[in-house]
Amino acid sequence: MNKNVLKAEYLDLLSKQYPTISRVSSEIINQSAILNLPKGTEHFVSDVHGEDEAFDHVLKNGSGSIKIKIDEVFEGSLLEKEKRSLATIIYYPRRKLAMLLESVPVEDRDEWLSILLFRLVKISRHASVKYTRAMIREALNSEFDYIIEELLHEQEGLDSKHEYYKSIIQSIILTGRGCAFVLALSELIQRLVISHLHVIGDIFDRGSGAHKIMDKLIGYHKVDIQWGNHDIVWMGAAAGSFACIANVIRVSLRYGNMKTLENGYGISMLPLASLAMNSYGDDPCREFGTKSSEDKSLSTHEKLLLSRMHKAITIIQLKLEGQVIKRRPEYNMEDRLLLHTINIEKGTVMVDGIECKLKDKNFPTLDMNIPYSLTPEEKSVVRKLQNSFMYSDKLQEHVRFLFSKGSVYSIQNNNLLYHGCILMNKDKSFTQKTVDGVTMGAKEYLDYADKLARQGYFSDNSAERNIGQDMMWYLWSGKESPLFGKD
Repeated sequence: MNKNVLKAEYLDLLSKQYPTISRVSSEIINQSAILNLPKGTEHFVSDVHGEDEAFDHVLKNGSGSIKIKIDEVFEGSLLEKEKRSLATIIYYPRRKLAMLLESVPVEDRDEWLSILLFRLVKISRHASVKYTRAMIREALNSEFDYIIEELLHEQEGLDSKHEYYKSIIQSIILTGRGCAFVLALSELIQRLVISHLHVIGDIFDRGSGAHKIMDKLIGYHKVDIQWGNHDIVWMGAAAGSFACIANVIRVSLRYGNMKTLENGYGISMLPLASLAMNSYGDDPCREFGTKSSEDKSLSTHEKLLLSRMHKAITIIQLKLEGQVIKRRPEYNMEDRLLLHTINIEKGTVMVDGIECKLKDKNFPTLDMNIPYSLTPEEKSVVRKLQNSFMYSDKLQEHVRFLFSKGSVYSIQNNNLLYHGCILMNKDKSFTQKTVDGVTMGAKEYLDYADKLARQGYFSDNSAERNIGQDMMWYLWSGKESPLFGKD
């Protein structure tokens, strides 16, 4: 396109947003000023694995950023014990404040709250120096917005102003809103100390709180996500991929984590439980016990049911994965085709050309003539599970957020952020990958994987959607997957 034409189109678009010279000039001045602000703190987290309480704590303390702010503001004026207590109040204002107030005599509580509020205001003011007033206004989200804005811009050198601000604090306490104001300031500090959150993969996994983490991320002020292999398999399951669904359920059962599936996303496991009882009702399934911290709270019957469900979905998974591998020879994953190598009479299976003894020899749903075909009962269960995943409103909301804020990789501050790996040769050069007759470099391959993942979820074309969903499964476990990268 001609540069002059492109320039004219650009100016035409610009004029719609900034119709006058004065508006353009004001915006240029504003953006120039923002560029000269101190750089905000960016927070990097990865491998959250569904551990919502640990993730929540990391967010609340900003991986130590709040403690640093406290040290900077009160260096030499507070004891270490006092600074630690102040930090804990900011992290957990509801819980900690109530505990501390109990230890303060009733007649001294107003004064104690006043001192605390002034300290919190000082930290808030220190944390706000990297933001414009407009940015701070946007960050405020409480009944005290106007009051906080006034206090943050106190002119400490003016005695008259100081009395004004002191009277504000006293009024807050006298009206019984002191504790609520502590909460508002603490949440503001948590918000201000981190300007941008980068989540570098694996929000989901064995932990039982991935859905809670997703809710928190959706409400976070600025976040980007680089998908991990555990994320993409959930995304594939939400898209309707049978193989991804089987993997998600198997991993959940392996670690006794049914809360995310059932409580978080309302996905019923009754069809699978029914199949497990019918097919493995007399099988102890000892090799399929769960690894769960909550195992002690489960009854013997519950443990047995989970083990049988685990075995049932494992066989289904191996069948479904076999189907994907057979229809996608380009994945080069034939070494994962194991079912047809099982010798029931000898109780063996071939793994990498080696005959291995099976620890479990009871496979009532396995037809050795068609080992990778589901039984009618298994097909019915898989279809019902697919419906549950695809029609879970909460899961679909979370997965759409992962697509809108996430990607296979991201470039931030000239740094490449990715979860898994970049394919390389032994001579340290980037590996070229040939797909559909097209040779791709490292970046092109990452872009291709990202494109197919989105295609697997969003495409209206069933053939394209199937290709994309198979790719999502490959990204979960393929040895050349940029999200996985293991043999």
